[in-house]
Amino acid sequence: MQLNYFNRPYFENGAIGKLPEVLKIYGIKNPLICTDPGLSSIGMTDKIRDLISNDFSSIYYEETPANPTENAVNEALELYKTNNCDGVIGFGGGSSIDLAKAVALMANHEGSLLNYSVNEGGYGKITETVPMIAIPTTSGTGSEVSIGSLITMNDGRKLIYASPHLMPKAAICDPELTLGLPPVLTAGAGMDALTHCIEAILSPINDPPAEAVGIDGIEKIIKEESLIRAYKDGQDKEARWGMMMASTEGAMAFQKGLGAVHSMSHALGANQELRLHHGTLNAVLLPTVLRFNQDCVGNKYSRIARAMGQDESIDLANEIKKLNEKIGIPSNLREMGVTEDLIPNLVAHAKEDPSNITTPRLPSQEEWEKLCRIGRAF
Repeated sequence: MQLNYFNRPYFENGAIGKLPEVLKIYGIKNPLICTDPGLSSIGMTDKIRDLISNDFSSIYYEETPANPTENAVNEALELYKTNNCDGVIGFGGGSSIDLAKAVALMANHEGSLLNYSVNEGGYGKITETVPMIAIPTTSGTGSEVSIGSLITMNDGRKLIYASPHLMPKAAICDPELTLGLPPVLTAGAGMDALTHCIEAILSPINDPPAEAVGIDGIEKIIKEESLIRAYKDGQDKEARWGMMMASTEGAMAFQKGLGAVHSMSHALGANQELRLHHGTLNAVLLPTVLRFNQDCVGNKYSRIARAMGQDESIDLANEIKKLNEKIGIPSNLREMGVTEDLIPNLVAHAKEDPSNITTPRLPSQEEWEKLCRIGRAF
């Protein structure tokens, strides 16, 4: 089936087979494929090679780091230009897709990548990019249907790039590509999707359709137990389908905004020594922020509880903690290697994150510090 969204994703088991057709639709004859070493090492990239080797030229950038960096963008961009590529494919998790978006941007935009970040006022500077196609192999970020990209810069900041022009021209969502995803990544990616749905609903922006999509995503993840099932049995095709759909829905929903969970996870994710997984960070931080926001969101916690298949009176933060425990998520930031001396830098970066624009309760300096310390020990 094909979803009726801005870039009309192809969504079905076996959808990867649509790739040659999609390349022809957008006139791409020599794509740069951005992927990561892990997918290359297990032969996943062979799926693309087998599909397009006869009719298309292709160049592979297989060094996407866990959190894409400015240096990686420049390396991939050099490959793109040197080999006269005419389009980009992001094949992998959110990191590979975000990297591909940045390459597509800089392939036809002048100057420094930094100039186009939301943080530096670059939103309106982004115009049409070269064609880019997203093929997710995880169920978490929803980057295949989002207008954003996250890049860790050489100065240590993790910056947001956002524009309707950064939405992939096409998305190929094939749940079968996630069947080999190990439990630890299934858990982290799945909690990323859940956090997207929840923070989008809690955003004060008035957008009922986006909230409805977020509610459906929560139902798939928790009420239908897609995450627990996929975590326990990676070959459960129905659960994998449910998680990929929920991931896509999470990104559709967060067009109305995110919040303080993402502000802190972006700040921590920029640390190149710790190399922390974005979705796992979201999972650890979510209960702390839910407690902080609970008096500022009207009846939204009750709606979320119903979507989870729970009584409206539940302690939502505690329910997320229990879910984290079931899928092997660390209990706190300390277990992930976050030390006390990192908190001042974390707070400084979290305060400046654009996700704060739509957080339901903006923390003060003192509250940021308290949130970070609670998250480290909670």
